Amino acid sequence: MDWLSIIPPLLALVIVFWKKEVISALFIALLSSEFLLILKSNTSHLLTTPIAAIERIVGVAGSGSNTRILIFSLLVGALLALIRDSGGVAATVNMLLQKGVAKNKRQVGAVTMFTGTAVFIESNLSILTSGILARGLFDKFNMSRARLAYIIDSTCAPVCILILLNGWGAYVLGLISAYELTESPVSVLWGSALLNFYAIFTLLIVAYTIFTDKLHGPMKHEEAIRETISSELKTVTATKARFMLVPLATMIISMFGFMWWTGDGVLTQGSGSKSVLYATLLACFVVYVLLVKHRQMSHQTTISNAFKGMGELLPLVTIVLLSIALGASLKLLGTGVFVANLVGAFLPIFLIVPMLFIAGGIMSFTTGTSWGTFAILIPIGIPLAQTLGIPPSLVLAAILGGGVFGDHCSPISDTTAVASLAAGCDLLTHVKTQLPYALVAGGLSVVAFTVAGLAMT
Repeated sequence: MDWLSIIPPLLALVIVFWKKEVISALFIALLSSEFLLILKSNTSHLLTTPIAAIERIVGVAGSGSNTRILIFSLLVGALLALIRDSGGVAATVNMLLQKGVAKNKRQVGAVTMFTGTAVFIESNLSILTSGILARGLFDKFNMSRARLAYIIDSTCAPVCILILLNGWGAYVLGLISAYELTESPVSVLWGSALLNFYAIFTLLIVAYTIFTDKLHGPMKHEEAIRETISSELKTVTATKARFMLVPLATMIISMFGFMWWTGDGVLTQGSGSKSVLYATLLACFVVYVLLVKHRQMSHQTTISNAFKGMGELLPLVTIVLLSIALGASLKLLGTGVFVANLVGAFLPIFLIVPMLFIAGGIMSFTTGTSWGTFAILIPIGIPLAQTLGIPPSLVLAAILGGGVFGDHCSPISDTTAVASLAAGCDLLTHVKTQLPYALVAGGLSVVAFTVAGLAMT
């Protein structure tokens, strides 16, 4: 029965690449997963599979953290629409051009990467901030939205997993604190940052792409299509940059405040899902006050535009919901554990670390969740490190890097959906264009982890 657990994610991937449509692929995969769960438990009739799938969706939507992610995604649509329709985006672009901050494509890419690096406190906030700030600049210089989605997606998660002064660090620290290690859990966590080859290679490749302005594979094709389009901003007339910058600053600053508040005075213990929701809601309120106070929009127009913006992102919000539901179903089915056991069986010691990286990549790719991958592989990898004398920081780095690698390649990842949402890029286009870059970084990482395994074990 265990081998059947791999069928739902494989089915989703086949349908995605066959029909070029994600929502139906995710729902069919969810149906197949629930069918296998019923078959496995033999507690109800197989004909109740659709009802079980619907209840799974209702169940994950009923989770506080998941509901906050969904509301946050809708509020992003409202925020994007208001700062765009107010003329704030066009005004900010003009201001940056006049000040010489973004005079060419290289500087635009650098500003985007710097923003994603600076806002390391939460990955979704980092992606959102970078995407909102850079959209108009990328349009101005005829740079494709696929390139923007790649830069923000491949900057924000690697930075979050390297700096670790955020919810990622707190989550991983909680997972490894249960084990008696020769070093303190904090030392192991910080040690993993220097050995997280995938995150390091990914950031170096992003920097190469920005500063050489060279694109490869499907990304080059998307850029060629973009260059045939007029570079004039297709937004309303530029008004005041404050209509964009003040809400963005509010969101970033309040995010730190809400992380501190929800963590009872400890920033790294704060709730990322609560903080990003509260910060985005506050930013929406601030832009509403600005627009109404300066008579840029009436109350009725502001509310109407906000709901139109939510409507624009409804398909992506649906993808996020279904990907969360599928991940929950696959967890019960045991897909992740099966993959981990399959990849990790009968290996020499020096290959355990690279195979943990590969297992993490496959699990994250097939389940669409890096954090879920961490939760499954850390209880497998850390005891291996203790038993076989492998440095725990190296094992942890391989698991964390593998989880992010699979996330970058997966069309059913909620992080991939958020990056597409923030960049205004089609989800499948983002996956197709980012995949070659992620595979190069992944291949280099396998080599690096193999060498490290030989040298450190």
